[in-house]
Amino acid sequence: MDVFFAFIAWYIFFKLTDHFLAARGHRGKVTDHFNGKTFYSYGSSPDSVRRRPPLSRMLKFVFLNKRSPWKRRQVHATTKPASRIVGARLTVTFINHSTLLIQTEGKNILTDPVWSKRASPFSFIGPSRFQDPGVDFEDLPEIDLVLISHNHYDHMDLATLRRVEEKWHPPILVGLGNAPYLTSKGLTNVIEMDWWDEHVVDPALRVVAAPGQHFSSRALSDRDNTLWCGFFIETPHGDIYFAGDTGYGAFVHRIREKYSQFRLALLPIGAFRPQWFMGPVHISPEQAVDIYDELRVHAAIGIHHSTFHLADDGQDEPEEIITELKHARTEKPLDFRVPKNGEVFEID
Repeated sequence: MDVFFAFIAWYIFFKLTDHFLAARGHRGKVTDHFNGKTFYSYGSSPDSVRRRPPLSRMLKFVFLNKRSPWKRRQVHATTKPASRIVGARLTVTFINHSTLLIQTEGKNILTDPVWSKRASPFSFIGPSRFQDPGVDFEDLPEIDLVLISHNHYDHMDLATLRRVEEKWHPPILVGLGNAPYLTSKGLTNVIEMDWWDEHVVDPALRVVAAPGQHFSSRALSDRDNTLWCGFFIETPHGDIYFAGDTGYGAFVHRIREKYSQFRLALLPIGAFRPQWFMGPVHISPEQAVDIYDELRVHAAIGIHHSTFHLADDGQDEPEEIITELKHARTEKPLDFRVPKNGEVFEID
């Protein structure tokens, strides 16, 4: 009887949390990546969309895989970014995970800002950080624009977004379906975008929502209700590609059809093992280099690594693989940097 009541209690708990956490989703016209209710990646179809991975695969990933050990590392956040970078200069500060400060054309752009201690809806459970942010939130310059790639907790952190809005109130660009969720949580300056939609910041800077291969969810019942995306930051002095979080798919070819090259690409390289489970939604370091080559990238920075332990790859494994690939190059050098939290790069 005690087991029965315990089960009922847990069932009610999960139902309630699911009700309050779930994104209610987007409704609109059918497109080549939306069937009217659910989003899907290029190369898929409405009939092939699955609400979640099969239970057997989930159980195998949770119970049978061997997670490599990670260690807590201290980061002394001494980096204090410049207030503005004007003209053609391009400076990127890697803060942590997928959080970067992009400074160019006199604008300060923040991507997937996360300063919370956990990538979780709860303060007491969920993935906790193994490294602190490389920049103190109080040391950030004025933020003009925020880019959110999708609604997972390691990318859409409500606590941080509220701090950003309270201090600067910048526009927050998100994929379709995310604005109602964020406005219900108190955020007001939110702009939804479909893939290939444009947002003009000023005559020298335009942002375009980029396609990707991933999924979305804030709870158990809202998988793929909202759109995931990357972003292209277009400037007169070269374009920047922020991939967000993605697997490898047909979208890469579509990007190649529209963009001849990129001055800089910010590409995820972590949370890729085991590849039989993570491969559809997270590229490996080798695939990141493939995208670097296919999109004719001048310089790349690896993101989505070393802060949150989300998969089975080692803490330094993404960097080690990139280093091996750089050493293996015999012709064109591979300009692919794997930063530490707080590291600053000036891109030629």
